[in-house]
Amino acid sequence: MNRRPLIWFVIFWVFGSAAAAGLNSRGVLLAAGAAALLALAAVLCRQAPWQLAAACVLAVGLAAGERMWADARNVTELPALLAAAEADGPRAAYAAEAVGTIVSAVEVDGDRAMFRVEAQSVHAEGGAAAREVRERLLVHVRLDAQPQQSIAAAWQRGDNVRLAGELTRPAGASNSGGFDYRRYLSSQRTHWLLKVQGTGAVRAAPGPKWTAAALLGRVDAARDWLGARMDAMYPSSQSGYMKGLVLGIREDLDPEQFQQFSRLGLTHILAISGLHVAVFIYALGGLLRAARISRERILLILMLSVPLYVLLAGASPSVNRAGLMSVLALLAARMGKLKDGMHLLAAAAVMMLAFDPFLLENVSFQLSFIVTLGLIVGVKPVRQALPQWQKGKWLLDLAAVTLVAQLVSFPLTIYYFNQFHALSMLANFVLVPFISFIVMPLGAAALLLGMIWDSGGKLLAYASQYANDWTFALVEQLAAVDSVRSIWATPPLWWVASWLLLLGALFQALNLWSTQSADLRAEAIEAMEATAPIGAASSMRMPQPSYKGVKTSFYSLLILSIFMLFYAYKPDLFNRKAAVSFIDVGQGDAIHIRTASGKQILIDGGGTLSFGKEGEEWRERSDPFEVGKKVLVPLLMKRGVRAVDILVISHLDSDHIRGLQAVLDSIPVRSIWWNGTVKEAEDAQLLLRKALELRIPMYSVHAGQQYKIDEQTEVSILWPIAKKDSVVQQAEEQNESSVVMSVRLYHSTFLFSGDINSVTERSIIRHEQKRSNRAAEQKTITVMKAAHHGSRFSTGKEWLDYWRPFGTVASAGASNSYGHPHPDVLSRLAVAGAVIWRTDKDGEVRFTVTAKGLYNGTMR
Repeated sequence: MNRRPLIWFVIFWVFGSAAAAGLNSRGVLLAAGAAALLALAAVLCRQAPWQLAAACVLAVGLAAGERMWADARNVTELPALLAAAEADGPRAAYAAEAVGTIVSAVEVDGDRAMFRVEAQSVHAEGGAAAREVRERLLVHVRLDAQPQQSIAAAWQRGDNVRLAGELTRPAGASNSGGFDYRRYLSSQRTHWLLKVQGTGAVRAAPGPKWTAAALLGRVDAARDWLGARMDAMYPSSQSGYMKGLVLGIREDLDPEQFQQFSRLGLTHILAISGLHVAVFIYALGGLLRAARISRERILLILMLSVPLYVLLAGASPSVNRAGLMSVLALLAARMGKLKDGMHLLAAAAVMMLAFDPFLLENVSFQLSFIVTLGLIVGVKPVRQALPQWQKGKWLLDLAAVTLVAQLVSFPLTIYYFNQFHALSMLANFVLVPFISFIVMPLGAAALLLGMIWDSGGKLLAYASQYANDWTFALVEQLAAVDSVRSIWATPPLWWVASWLLLLGALFQALNLWSTQSADLRAEAIEAMEATAPIGAASSMRMPQPSYKGVKTSFYSLLILSIFMLFYAYKPDLFNRKAAVSFIDVGQGDAIHIRTASGKQILIDGGGTLSFGKEGEEWRERSDPFEVGKKVLVPLLMKRGVRAVDILVISHLDSDHIRGLQAVLDSIPVRSIWWNGTVKEAEDAQLLLRKALELRIPMYSVHAGQQYKIDEQTEVSILWPIAKKDSVVQQAEEQNESSVVMSVRLYHSTFLFSGDINSVTERSIIRHEQKRSNRAAEQKTITVMKAAHHGSRFSTGKEWLDYWRPFGTVASAGASNSYGHPHPDVLSRLAVAGAVIWRTDKDGEVRFTVTAKGLYNGTMR
């Protein structure tokens, strides 16, 4: 601890900040007490002086205090202003007018403009009179016509604005493990959305010229101008990629292209980071040296230039970290002080966290610091363990860096993204140096040269286009190899921390092994030379050194890491609980079933309806919200669904199938059950064509079929009636052809009824009674899905009397325009004595089923 006191100070600082973020006040006190005891133990064991121990305990207290102070201040001031408007009860939205300053870049995408406003006053209709507040609002402006795009694009950071619209709270997580938009915005000190209709409801005027927002607005304008230059030099298929690579502008990157890079773990290339800053410093330093400028002035110019580059690159946490470390290193070099990467990293971390403690929860911040720390600690021992070739030494150096980066980033990769591609290391080994040292410098040079010589800039850009074509082709081919892509359930945080600590121990053991091996070999050579006759030492065989203890430790840690990997990949190996989840996908259906043996069944996949008209293509956004890609697939992957054993398509309506396209693209599907019909709608045709391309077995199911999935799971098909021939029929109206099925899990039975109406419900009852030859038979269902999302004409009295459900789930979107679930249905369910759960109010409805019974949980 004596050698690197700053490192330990930062470790305790991060511990204190994390404890304050995740624990209550009592937990923080316990964490501080544990830190004090640890520091005391270090003093008593003579591992640290009392001054360092006291500083570490102080770091915990300061960091925890700062985070708690930040949390206490990170609250909204608006509830008091809205209290009068809530005389008739809380509302989902408030008509409001806000006056303030734009404090972020304005993003125009299709029919939406988005930016943040620092409001100085807010007035809600029916609420208290407007008064001064300091409230940060996220503003969404819905554009009514295409000319409004250019109007919104003229707004910039630093402008004063007056806006009228609807004030709403951001949505929280409605599914277990789902994205919590409210918490995300809260970490950015934003608690309200202001939804504005049309640019006519926005009055903007230039604000003061020398405020921080106005100065940053000029940086935004410079970035936009540079981005426009990139658009002029590169084709549309490459300009978004090059803007992300050189300028950190990722808004125009093709989503499909980004997905391919993400699968291979290459998205860090598109985020300006340490490598980009290093290339910038190297290039600018080379130009300054060529101009014969003195070393001291070069260092000073670089120190002033790096912050400008950080601003132009977007000032993300990763580039801020790299820029801060670079400035500190340049400052140390100019002062003639010893530079140490660990100390520079520690200093950058504590400075950034002291400035904004919420950065600790930022994924980019975590990846940037953890990977950089891993490279500092791990590259040297790993490189020493590799062959010491003289030819091709740089390849081994690159291999060591790539391997360490993969190992260190792995736990965060599966924690946040839930997938790992076995070809990721190969892709990083080949593409990172190629892109970083060829493509990116070519793009930057083309941009700079194009400012003074347009033809020269386009010539360089033309050369880099061939490199991009090769890059995209390789990425597409590697990403398409799905057989080596694995899906991982989100591991617990203790596992992530344990893996990183285990890696540190492995690197330390490897370092000791290499060092001890070199020392023992040197001692053996000296002994041979001292005892052997003159001239005979070179011909004697050198004895093999012994480092049994270090080898034992290394292999023990290696075996432990294998067990940890197995646990992370199969966390539910011994889990014999079944589960049924009615996932909140808005106005649609998506039900995930895990059987007791671990089989995965998915019924429908939701879908976002679109009502685009001809001539309104300008409204399309670069990455529109799609429930399958944004909600369903991430949830399934977080829960460790590595393959869907049975995909049940109840029928081919959009609100049941559009999300399934993303499922087929991302998760292997082993079989499909559907109602045996086709539909001319584009989304239905695309889905069925995709299933055929993937060669997924498709089975047309009908009433009377029964399947035993495992010992505790049995499926019975109740509808549709079997056709007389095997011809696939076309059916544009799909509701009454829905697959209706019951699933028995242990002693509980679930009924899934698609979108049928009461007429079809009566037909199913008659068919069931006829099939069983018991006209008056009554059955008991544990949980029933309300047919057609709770439509007025479904879930009739006869249906309820026949099945007698204990509980019913209505899957419907919040504030949907159809009025689902209808009050008549809710009334019938109440009379039947069925418990009612609603995804629009309760969020995801989840049931855990065991041999002892059924347990229910909701998100709200």
